[in-house]
Amino acid sequence: MRRWREHAKLKSHDQAIQNNIHSIPSMNVSPDLSFITLVTDASLLVQLVLALLLFVSVVSWTYIFRKMYAIGSARRQTEEFERTFWAGGNLNALYQDATSNRKGRNKTGALERIFESGMSEFHKTRNSLAKGGNIDSGIVIDGARRAMRAAYQREMDALESHLAFLASVGSVSPYVGLFGTVWGIMNAFRGLANVQQATLAAVAPGIAEALVATAIGLFAAIPAVVAYNRYTHDIDRLAIRFETFIEEFSNILQRQVR
Repeated sequence: MRRWREHAKLKSHDQAIQNNIHSIPSMNVSPDLSFITLVTDASLLVQLVLALLLFVSVVSWTYIFRKMYAIGSARRQTEEFERTFWAGGNLNALYQDATSNRKGRNKTGALERIFESGMSEFHKTRNSLAKGGNIDSGIVIDGARRAMRAAYQREMDALESHLAFLASVGSVSPYVGLFGTVWGIMNAFRGLANVQQATLAAVAPGIAEALVATAIGLFAAIPAVVAYNRYTHDIDRLAIRFETFIEEFSNILQRQVR
């Protein structure tokens, strides 16, 4: 009888140990840290930050491809017009071609439009002074140069459009992502207040969710900064070519007035 009671006590003790073991959560189960899960499980504010950064990134890439095409076209058209201009052709014939191209379907380049503006003002000013019988070369050349300068400014404004947006994305996006990261980490540590024992497995998902915002911020910023620096350099080189052409063409017009 005594042995039977001891056996029953040992059996109940083993059963209790097994029940406790089954009640302990398995340590081999790791949380799902996939990118989609991290985004969907993030807090509302972090999700809004991620959505804003993704939207800004899409717009930034749109402007990057548009500016790449615009600057590439401007460079090719400038090279083509320079070859035609310095081939020694007649200026009046070039002016007629530029005017007909602008009125027709053929798209003229930036340098060709600058040339057209200067040549048009040159003809208008010279014809106006010729009616009075006194052609002042200084007035004619100054008028043509001012017209080319105005056309030059219009072309530069068109080439530099949206560059400010790329600069803003490159400078602000990391800080926006950092804001989402700080907010996510705050939520992660705030959730530890309800946990009796803080472990790495408990805090890792919250921190990973927060760091996604920083990653998306860098993803939006880095291409924008690279594109801004590259396009600024290319536009500066085009601006130098435009200004050089204005001065050289002004000298040609001055010799024609004399």
